Amino acid sequence: MESILITGVCGFIGYHLAHRLLEEGSHVVGIDNMNPYYEVALKKSRLSLLEESQGFSFVRGDLGNRPLVEGVFEKNRFETVVHLAAQAGVRYSLVDPYIYAERNITSLLPLLEGCRKREVRHLLFASSSSVYGEHGSMPREGNAFAARAFSAHDSVDHPVSLYAATKRAGELICHSYAAFAGLPVTALRFFTVYGPWGRPDMACYRFTRLILEGRPIDMYNFGKMRRDFTYIDDIVEGVVRIMSKPPVCDPSWKDSRPDPATSAAPFRVFNIGRGKPVELLRFVEIIEKELGKKALKNFIPIQPGDVTETFADTGDLTRVTGFAPEVPLEEGIRRFIRWYSEYHGV
Repeated sequence: MESILITGVCGFIGYHLAHRLLEEGSHVVGIDNMNPYYEVALKKSRLSLLEESQGFSFVRGDLGNRPLVEGVFEKNRFETVVHLAAQAGVRYSLVDPYIYAERNITSLLPLLEGCRKREVRHLLFASSSSVYGEHGSMPREGNAFAARAFSAHDSVDHPVSLYAATKRAGELICHSYAAFAGLPVTALRFFTVYGPWGRPDMACYRFTRLILEGRPIDMYNFGKMRRDFTYIDDIVEGVVRIMSKPPVCDPSWKDSRPDPATSAAPFRVFNIGRGKPVELLRFVEIIEKELGKKALKNFIPIQPGDVTETFADTGDLTRVTGFAPEVPLEEGIRRFIRWYSEYHGV
């Protein structure tokens, strides 16, 4: 029986993607090490809901465990693999850099070897908008921005955080397997995902919790950060549509004018984002309105590794799949607040 493998299945995006695929009748095998970067209880809650489906199988363990990964590939015939497992967090990469190299780079190799040996039809690799660094933001005088959307066709070889560097390294390693092994790989650059069952360390969840507890919110860059907040359902829809479109070699690709988004190998890069950056202050205002409570704000400078703005060019995604993210920010936050209230009994 053909199956879909999802790594990081108990994570935010992994849970939602698995839930969607299971609802559509797919057989999903999920791997997760349940690491305690944030509350394991939340991961266990997601897992318990997935285990209600007969089409779901779970394997607990590290991708760096080669025998474990080899055993998973021996027992299953995967048509598609979605690699979402990673050590997340830009700022935490300044605290524990070694774990990023281990979980985001070294642990990728057993998975790629499994895909190569079993001739997987399509591997999707979760990258990040962090790989773009600062090159898309062009501040003018005052607080205005002459923003240019981040395009997958731009060069991204100047990361400003270790997390971003490991994600870019992962893209390059995946490309090497596409080149020498003919493994079709698509790298997906996600832009600031939010929504129900989200990560507690991310803005929407963290701000909601702090406002309700009456504690101050740290507003980095004095609140002038801009993020391309993308609702989780839009992320999943983009992933599902791309799953059925494994990349092929681009015959027009040239060394003299290399296009970073395509390749002479079966490799492709897509952005998945809403394409409408929002200032952090506006984001907080919407949460305040939904909660009916004002936030205490602590305005502080930008932190090392952070970028002032993210802004997705999703033209390629729409041209190839016919899909463009569409959930308005106000509606997405409303859905998140409703889930948060139910989950935490607020």
